[in-house]
This record gives sequence, C-alpha cells and structure tokens, in this order.
Amino acid sequence: MTLAAPAAADQPVDAAASKAGERRAIGVACGAHALHDGYTDLIYVMLPLWQAEFGIGYAALGLLKTCFSGTMAGLQIPSSLLAERFGLPLVLAVGTALSGIGYLVAGASVGFWTLVIALVIGGLGSSTQHPLGSALVARAFAGPRSLKALGTYNFAGDIGKMSLPALASLLLVLLPWQPTLALLGALGIAAAAAIFWLAPRLAAEGAAASAPKAATDLPARSGAGRFGFPLLLSIGMLDSATRMGFLIFLPFVLLSKGASLPTVGLALTLVFAGGAVGKLVCAFVGARIGAIATVCLTEGLTTAAILALLPLPLEAALLLLPLLGVMLNGTSSVLYGSVPELVAPARRARAFGVFYTGTIGAGATAPVLYGLVGDAVGVPMALMAVAGICLLTLPLTLALRPALPEAAR
Repeated sequence: MTLAAPAAADQPVDAAASKAGERRAIGVACGAHALHDGYTDLIYVMLPLWQAEFGIGYAALGLLKTCFSGTMAGLQIPSSLLAERFGLPLVLAVGTALSGIGYLVAGASVGFWTLVIALVIGGLGSSTQHPLGSALVARAFAGPRSLKALGTYNFAGDIGKMSLPALASLLLVLLPWQPTLALLGALGIAAAAAIFWLAPRLAAEGAAASAPKAATDLPARSGAGRFGFPLLLSIGMLDSATRMGFLIFLPFVLLSKGASLPTVGLALTLVFAGGAVGKLVCAFVGARIGAIATVCLTEGLTTAAILALLPLPLEAALLLLPLLGVMLNGTSSVLYGSVPELVAPARRARAFGVFYTGTIGAGATAPVLYGLVGDAVGVPMALMAVAGICLLTLPLTLALRPALPEAAR
C-alpha cells in the first residue's frame, strides 16, 4: 500500500511532462516549417530585384530558383540519415542556421555566382526541415492525434509562405534588398538557436543503434502490409503530380472562359487559400473517419471538381475553386500523417526524407510531362488526363488499407 502512493503521485508529473514535450515539439516543428517555407517562397519576391541588379535573363532566374529547390529536394534523405547519427534537434538547428547564412550571403552578393552559392547553401539548410520536422511531430504524438498534429504542422508551412514574403515586401519599402535579406537571414540564425534549445529530446533518437534489426525496419507484415510504405509513396507522388498539373493548366482554362489576368490571379489565390485550409481540416477529418476514407473522398472530389471546371462558366468556376483547393491540398496532410503508421519510430526521419523527396520530385516533373500532353492534345484534354491520373490513387488507396493499423484506417 505504501509503495503505490509515489507511483500514483508520479503520474500527474509524467503526464504534465509529456504534454510539455508535445507542446515544444509542435511549436518547434511548426516554427521551423513556417520559416523554411517562407524562405523558399521569398525567392519569388526577390527575382525581379535580382534581375534588375545583375542584368540576368529569365533562364538565369529559373536557375536561381532551381539552385534552392533542387538542393533542398535532393538532400532530404541525407539529412534524415545525419539526424539518425547526430540527433534530430542538432541537425534541424544546423540546417536552419545554414538557411539563414544562405540569405546573409545573398544579401552580401556582388554578382550572379555569389547568389548561386548563397541559394545552394540555403537549399542545403532547408533540406533538413521537412523530414525532421515531420519526424519530430510523429515522435511526440501517437495515433489519430499524430494525424491532427501533422496536419497542423503542414498548415504552418502555408502561414510561412504568406507571412515571410509579406514581411520582406514591407521591409523593402524602407530598406534596399541587401539589408532586407541580411535581417531575414539573421532571423534564421536566431531561430536555429531556439530550435536547438527548445526541441525535446524524445525517445527513439538513438534507438536504431540499440534496437533489434527487426524493430527498426518497416513493419514485416504479410501480404499488402509489406508494400504499405511504397503504396503510400505512390499515392503521394500521384497526388503531388495532380496538384502541379492542375495549376499549370488552370490559368489557360480561365482565360478561355474570358477571365482577365487580374481574375486569374484572384483564382489562384482562391485555390491557395482553400489549400491552406484543407491541409488543416482534412487532417482532423482523417482522424475522425480514417485515412482511407478521407483520401478516397478528397481524391474523388478532386477528380470530379477538375472535370466540372471545364464546362462551367467563369463565375461558377471561381466559386468552385476554393473547395477544389481544399481537396487538392488537403490530401497531403492525411498522407504525411500516415507515414508514422507504416514505419518504426527509429526509421521515421529517413522515411519522411524518402517520402518528401518522392512527392516533391513528382511535383517538379509533372508540369513538364503534362505540358507535353497539352501540346499534343490541347488544354481541355490534358486537364482531363490530369483528372484521370488522379483517379489512379483510389485503387492504390484501397490496396493500402490492409497495411495500416485498424485504428488508422
């Protein structure tokens, strides 16, 4: 009887410590996601200024964007491997500092090639964010709560995409672009220190070294369970390709309906706003009705909405776009949130690295492939092809069902 009291007294303390760890994990991950995604889209604000400053053409401007995004996409798997060796908080903090240093160097650039080096440094640093931020959230939360937390994390990136370029635009009213980038770069270094200080040291950081081999590999299930992660990755790649393919053709569909260029800009804003909401909402829906039902619902409605867009008049099409944005982007939160259900805790950073590399790579190549289709058969038929490819996610999603734990389905 006397031994039970200390254990009972310890339970509220343990619960409070667990809650504090969860808050720190989601806070660090969301803050890092907002900053790094903001850094990525900040480049769009700077491109016209760099063109005027250095007298470069559009191909060179495209190269600048590719230097950042290509480095970021290509080094996510190595970043996750480094995190397994040196710990997630350290690698994420160093990556964030590198991104800040990249913008500091960009602010001091005196020529085009210095700018290239700066953006490669920035992309190297940002390669740490997606796999490690996702893994940090997945370690802190379990089950349906993990899906909700990853949806919140996913939504935070959109907040950064809107807020950091807006902050840069305000600073550019007061300052030249060089000190503006220096200030924003210093923000990254300060954030790196906060990440290293605040990120919780959760279990499974070094578990790969001590756990038995079977416990650190993907779940060894029979049948479709063995292919759970590859199936999920395939769905994610098709979803990303659908999103990018649709966005390539949307302006031309609207112009054919009589839209002006400002109206096309408004339409894209409606899609992006709906997408930001969808990343948060669909995660909570997925936690409520399960990942399989949610993905089937969002992908099915995405296909139907893309096909409905073609015959609709301009005004009705504009009304449809926010809902289409919710479905188009919302699926990603459910897919990201399902990664922890298919991968052992010690391998999650690596799995997220593979997943983000695959989906970002698919999104990067899809516009080229769909563009070839558009050249061959025209925009309406190409958009129908986008919708048809989107439908391929449905049988893959149903095949994924046996691989997921029952509570996550």
